[in-house]
Amino acid sequence: MKLRLAILWLVAVASLIFVNYAIYGKEQLISTGQPILLELAPVDPRSLIQGDYMALRYKIATELETQDLAPRGKLVIKVAENGVASFVRLDDGTPMTADERLLNYYKHDWQIDLGPTSFFFQEGTGDYYTDATYGELRVDSSGTSILIGLRDKNLEKLGPS
Repeated sequence: MKLRLAILWLVAVASLIFVNYAIYGKEQLISTGQPILLELAPVDPRSLIQGDYMALRYKIATELETQDLAPRGKLVIKVAENGVASFVRLDDGTPMTADERLLNYYKHDWQIDLGPTSFFFQEGTGDYYTDATYGELRVDSSGTSILIGLRDKNLEKLGPS
């Protein structure tokens, strides 16, 4: 009985450590990652189960549809002074310039993901996001990204004040 209880506590503590480490990693990415803006090609669905959200599709992904890509890889993107990123090439190990960054991609049968594919918002606040033109992401040096918000064509943050 004591052995079972000890194993249960060990699994519980290990699970908490793992979850907290993942949260810490995301918080570090948000605070230290370079902000980039990716142009969107959004769709505005509503799901009864999930609530209000915007399905996201990045314009760069449409530029890659004709390329023969591995299931996972890295892109080299160029980040302009205003933060808007554009596709340069697939990462082939060539040294990057100061304004270039890596961005991970994942190719599925139906699409290419460059970051989060949906943006959830509080019910009833969908009108704030109808003018979304850019997804604001934070990207670390390895190409890992996290979506932190949406912006309009003037690069202004969207959402309730």
